[in-house]
Amino acid sequence: MLMEFLKNYTILGVHLWKILVTILGVFLAITFAHTVFRALVSPTLRMGGGSFNVSIPTMSFKGYDAYDSVGVSESGVSQGAPGIAGELFFRNISPIVPYPDGATGDDAEAFEVTDYNASIETRHLKDTCEVFTELKEKPYAIFESMNEGTRNCFYRFKVAHAHVAEVLALIKDLDPKDLSETSYTIKREIDDFTSETEILEKKRASIDETLRGAVAAYEEIAWVATRAQDAEALSKIIDGKIRIIERLTEERISINAQLDRLARAKEEQVDRLAYTYFSVSVFEDKFIDGERIADSWKAAVRELVESINIAVQFMTVRLVVFLLWLVPLALYFFGLLFLGKYVWRLVKTLWQK
Repeated sequence: MLMEFLKNYTILGVHLWKILVTILGVFLAITFAHTVFRALVSPTLRMGGGSFNVSIPTMSFKGYDAYDSVGVSESGVSQGAPGIAGELFFRNISPIVPYPDGATGDDAEAFEVTDYNASIETRHLKDTCEVFTELKEKPYAIFESMNEGTRNCFYRFKVAHAHVAEVLALIKDLDPKDLSETSYTIKREIDDFTSETEILEKKRASIDETLRGAVAAYEEIAWVATRAQDAEALSKIIDGKIRIIERLTEERISINAQLDRLARAKEEQVDRLAYTYFSVSVFEDKFIDGERIADSWKAAVRELVESINIAVQFMTVRLVVFLLWLVPLALYFFGLLFLGKYVWRLVKTLWQK
């Protein structure tokens, strides 16, 4: 019944079955061509080659160029690594200003400390850095860290209060680009150290008392067990005594270690009350810097060589890869063209029947 309908039903004078067969053939041909094209093109895209990527050389700017530095501290000398990170580190070396939640009482100013942060730009880096190197020899200036590089130097030191004005005048004579003063109180920190120390000392005293009481009790029980000649009970008493002594001793050692750390931390904070801290960064600022100009030329030459290398690769190796990829694509194209020719003939024959 269906076959009779397809044979007899026509649209614009064309049998319906011919139209359906033509649509199905076109759909299959498009699907086959799409599958073949994806199979050929996808591996080439996954290779990730063929992109002409040439970087534009850039000039380096003051404060963001590479450098070789030597870090000097109280413990010795260390060689710094060149790179942008080092320069950025010095640009942002100033310590973060603490903002405590607040201190109780009316004596907060008695625990006030002051920090100075200075940034100096100079055309004579060596002479400017030598000013602070000479300051290091003074008995009232205690340097905690210093770093001297080819284009900058950094110093962090503390100065006795009586000589702060002298050091400030020395820094101002160097015409700093930026000089900031920060004052804040550390009373809350010292109060916290004191209260925590008192708590730990009371806990240690309680452990000592417990330890003495436990030892006395075990000795009394051991004396009773010895008189009763109960070896098993005596053995258990000795084991229990050893365990409790070990546990209490470990707790006491831990508390002593915490007290030592608190004492050192409190001593460092109290030491800040006797000194004023300075952080000084010095940077070279030349109108004509031959070394930086030479570095920029070297970078430009490297970029040129890399660009030439990429261009040569495109004209040789990658051209061969492209041709090898193009050969099977051409074979598939002519094969599909040949197949399409006979499919078209078949469709025309069916259409004319």
